[in-house]
Amino acid sequence: MSETPNAIDAITEHIPSPGEQFFPKFEVTPELVAEAQKLVAQYPEGKEKSAVLPIIHMVQEKFGFVCPECMPWIAEMCRCSTIHVAGIVTFYPGIHRICPGKYHFRVCHTVACAMSGGEELIDYICKKIGVNPADMTDAEPMAVSPDGLWSIEAVECLANCGFGPNVMVNDTLYSEVTPKKIDEIIASYSKK
Repeated sequence: MSETPNAIDAITEHIPSPGEQFFPKFEVTPELVAEAQKLVAQYPEGKEKSAVLPIIHMVQEKFGFVCPECMPWIAEMCRCSTIHVAGIVTFYPGIHRICPGKYHFRVCHTVACAMSGGEELIDYICKKIGVNPADMTDAEPMAVSPDGLWSIEAVECLANCGFGPNVMVNDTLYSEVTPKKIDEIIASYSKK
């Protein structure tokens, strides 16, 4: 009789990504603990688990994604359960369970951007960076290029509806994006 994985194991399974080569591996350091403690201290005693989301954001910013190894540590820092942390990680689409590429495309696919060409941009970008759009699923909305340099995901509104289609690369917003502009964006990042 084979053992069925429990829910926490299924949620926190490590999904390897070529993008991991561009980010440091998760490691608990005194500096990381101090940053987390500073975030936890912003909440009253007994409400430490309110710091889960800020610590998740801190971890993602430093390591590219929220790896399975960091979830128990976050839970310990916030005096809550690992399943509570995993529930938050899996609930919010902006929290990555796999490591993105060094340069991460977020393409708005809500109505305003879709009507101005955003959906076609997704296919175009996928072709340019060498990923299959079918790899972007509800379960894992991000696809990472084989070399780990690029990743893409369709996202909800980027709050620039009058100037679509909108695309972000890492934290830079690009408006009124066309395939030609994508070529220019990719060329500019490729020089970095």
